[in-house]
Amino acid sequence: MKLSVKAPAIVCASLWAGAVLFVGLVNLTAPSYGAGFLSGVSSIYPGFRASHTAADVLVGTGYALVDGAIGGALFAWLYNFFGSKVG
Repeated sequence: MKLSVKAPAIVCASLWAGAVLFVGLVNLTAPSYGAGFLSGVSSIYPGFRASHTAADVLVGTGYALVDGAIGGALFAWLYNFFGSKVG
């Protein structure tokens, strides 16, 4: 069975970007919420700083959207590649 590459890319992008957006928005109202998570994310994405601004939340969400799409597509591609070799 082959996976669609597009579907996991969209799902992973939506989930990861949604998580970063949610934590970032809650962090704007309650600065202690998700501070460690956002600090970890900011160490991975260049240009994203966990500085409690709406612009930074949008930058982090954009990075997460692209990162999730690449990760989901890569997962589906690897699944299809190795699945065809085994089965």
